[in-house]
Amino acid sequence: MLRCIAIDDEPLALELIKEYAGHVEFITLLKTFISSAQAKTYLDKYPIDLIFLDIRMPELNGMSFLKSLEHRPLVIFATASHEYAVEGFAVDVVDYLIKPFGFERFLKAVTKAHGIFRMNLQSTGNSSPSIFIRSGYKLVKILLDDIEYIEGLNDYIKIVTAKGKAVLSMLSLKEILTQLPASRFIRVHRSFIVPIERINGYNRSQIFLGNTVIPVGVTYLDDVKKLFG
Repeated sequence: MLRCIAIDDEPLALELIKEYAGHVEFITLLKTFISSAQAKTYLDKYPIDLIFLDIRMPELNGMSFLKSLEHRPLVIFATASHEYAVEGFAVDVVDYLIKPFGFERFLKAVTKAHGIFRMNLQSTGNSSPSIFIRSGYKLVKILLDDIEYIEGLNDYIKIVTAKGKAVLSMLSLKEILTQLPASRFIRVHRSFIVPIERINGYNRSQIFLGNTVIPVGVTYLDDVKKLFG
């Protein structure tokens, strides 16, 4: 699943991208922004996979915004400006959508982005899948295989690894779930997410992860039962 945001100073353009994205099963549009400054603040906290980006914006044009990013995700320009096409491909964007564009053209662009995304994952060879989490003032790489459990604590989460290390991040459990493969992780309590492969057993109130015991919420018990038939 490609985690996406869209940046455009025209609300109607954002609504169109939101509508189109809702019809594509392999992308999820997490947020939309009319301000590039607000988008930059979001990206400093939450890593994403793909940006739909306008070029002509009042605060910071899309080209300058793109060049300012320390960790650049995949980018699809969605703009009424033809003049930046050559420069856009020079900075290695996935595609260049000229407004107004229809759903078929949108689908072609995001399908291309999805293919590049999957190819990038495969190019890591046998390395374990990972996520990047904003912790303090830096992005921390966490291998999915290392996660023991994730605990929600008021305004932040604690990711505990099998090696005993804990990483804190100003995320909610709902937000971190969007970054985790549903086939590997399950929410079992309002305050806990666990990796399915580490579950050794459970009862009506607890899940056992080796020597670690995690509470099971009543709301989530049926989801746990379904895992084990």
